[in-house]
Amino acid sequence: MAFPQHYEDPACFAERLALSPSWCFGLEDAAGALKGYLIAYPWPVGTIPPLNAPLGVLPEQRDALFLHDLAIHPAAAGTGQAQAILERVVEEARNAGIGVIALIAVNGTADFWRRQGFTVADTTPALEWKLASYGKGARYMLRPARGVR
Repeated sequence: MAFPQHYEDPACFAERLALSPSWCFGLEDAAGALKGYLIAYPWPVGTIPPLNAPLGVLPEQRDALFLHDLAIHPAAAGTGQAQAILERVVEEARNAGIGVIALIAVNGTADFWRRQGFTVADTTPALEWKLASYGKGARYMLRPARGVR
């Protein structure tokens, strides 16, 4: 588990992989060992999925790609792999006609995500309430997929 302070039951994790396998990527080192992963799925912009709860199905409204998780092993930190996989996902989202990438920045990572082109989005009271389940300081952030290269 890459983020023990944001525990998710393995069944929830597996469900997200099963619901959207084409938006999930593993990051391997030269020997083929897993050194990170990215999990994303189509989701309505301006809303966030529940943490550690099954989704059941993906919503019909899918105008954003929600970046659920990006984790890099400490041995691979600073190698540019996080940025490379993110750029691949943005390019594929653009090609699929998805206009925006959304995520929740947790654990003080908002500055990292700002460097990747994300900005903190305006929120509603309902969204703030859901954000609270992601921990203190969680930020809903967006990055355009279209028109950005």
